[in-house]
Amino acid sequence: MRQLRVPTNSFSLMVTVYKQIFPSVKRELSYWQKRAEEIPNNELRTQALASINSKRFHCQGGAVFSLLAGEKHQAAVRFIVAYQTISDYLDNLCDRSTSMDPDDFRLLHQSMIDALSPNQSVKNYYACRNDQDDGGYLEDLVKTCQLVLEQTQLYPVIRATLLKLEGLYGDLQVHKHVRLEERIPRLTEWFEKNKDNATSLSWYEFSAAAGSTLGIFCTVSYALSGNITEEVVEQIYQGYFPYVQGLHILLDYYIDQLEDKEEGDLNFCFYYPSQEILKERLYYFIEQADKHIQRLPDPFFHRMIHHGLVGLYLGDSKVAAIENGAEMRRKLLKASGKKATFFYWNTRMYYKLTNKA
Repeated sequence: MRQLRVPTNSFSLMVTVYKQIFPSVKRELSYWQKRAEEIPNNELRTQALASINSKRFHCQGGAVFSLLAGEKHQAAVRFIVAYQTISDYLDNLCDRSTSMDPDDFRLLHQSMIDALSPNQSVKNYYACRNDQDDGGYLEDLVKTCQLVLEQTQLYPVIRATLLKLEGLYGDLQVHKHVRLEERIPRLTEWFEKNKDNATSLSWYEFSAAAGSTLGIFCTVSYALSGNITEEVVEQIYQGYFPYVQGLHILLDYYIDQLEDKEEGDLNFCFYYPSQEILKERLYYFIEQADKHIQRLPDPFFHRMIHHGLVGLYLGDSKVAAIENGAEMRRKLLKASGKKATFFYWNTRMYYKLTNKA
């Protein structure tokens, strides 16, 4: 496998992110925002716009993986933004909208499977719900992902792993959005069937690991570069699932605790017996993520991504409102090292400059 030209230190990565990644993401999201504004159905339009307005940082973070795509980095950004936009849109439809039907959630998330399958025809993903007419919005998102995947001759090499990761993601989204009394029984039963892949985890930690799209973005970006083999695909899977992906989502849930409590949403951080145990398990995920990414190609890049996640999430102003949040932030940054602290301060500065803090 040939060496890619990726940033080799935290400073060069941040310069590239601000000069290349964020402008590209902004262009892509501007297009999808205009498409969302044209959705005829009021409920679907509301949820599509809300997902873009409140969750655009998901696309910004995910798009960093486009640097692994070499000359095809713009195509990688296009895929990552479209795929993450589907994810965020469907999350809103399942979390904030009018249905609690698992068949509806399963059909909606079939779009994410189809988006990873270039030869798959699109469907009416809204067939199980009353709100139907999105003016082709979800179909266009799916086809955009398919068109990007058609650009790589290495799709057959990555197909099975992409669908495995998406299968876990889709299962999670179905189980976590059903009626409140059904969620935990469904999630624990699902975990029991899959825990051979994650024997060191609890059901809620396994669920968190399943809820990240980072492994998909990493795999697709390497494939677009023409720089992937079956061995590397397996290394990416083992490197990102469960620890990097699990840490990603646990941090996401950690900063959203107050909001989720207010809204009555499921939050995996609520299931730890104490804040002390939560802290110890986050330490464990940081340690294991560091260990597993050493086996990846471009390990320094992946280590920066991993530490950047810690700095990015802990840099959110919501941490200050959480009980003992400042102490947790200090200890996790210390456990993650200087790179995480560097990304933390960059995140704080970015939020201040963009009036988000």
